[in-house]
Amino acid sequence: MAVEYDWRGGFDNAELNALHAEAFGHRVLDDDWHGQVDRYSLGWVCARRDGALVGFVNVAWDGGVHAFILDTIVALAARREGIGKGLVESAVTGTRATGCCEWLHVDFEENLRPFYFGACGFTPTDAGLIALS
Repeated sequence: MAVEYDWRGGFDNAELNALHAEAFGHRVLDDDWHGQVDRYSLGWVCARRDGALVGFVNVAWDGGVHAFILDTIVALAARREGIGKGLVESAVTGTRATGCCEWLHVDFEENLRPFYFGACGFTPTDAGLIALS
């Protein structure tokens, strides 16, 4: 069964909340994803198989030349099939097509280095982080 990737694809808040909870191991929340991405994002990619949401990535934006990959998530039953890579590739293509960004950033936990640097082609850079809580 083929996976379809859709830049700025349609989604239901409930299905994305369920996918997010599954991917990050927390209870299902009632977040307004539509409101969030409409206000803060350049775009996002939905991955669907047979109509079911199996992946999502958000591309946040500073309103200038920097965009940021956030929340790359894939359903547990669909992992290790290249869907995460497909999401990021679609996000790169969609971001480029806007013509408004020069850089696409991502930060991640150490165990995801092979995915982002190897599979997705990001280049290592120096970065900093301050915990706010």
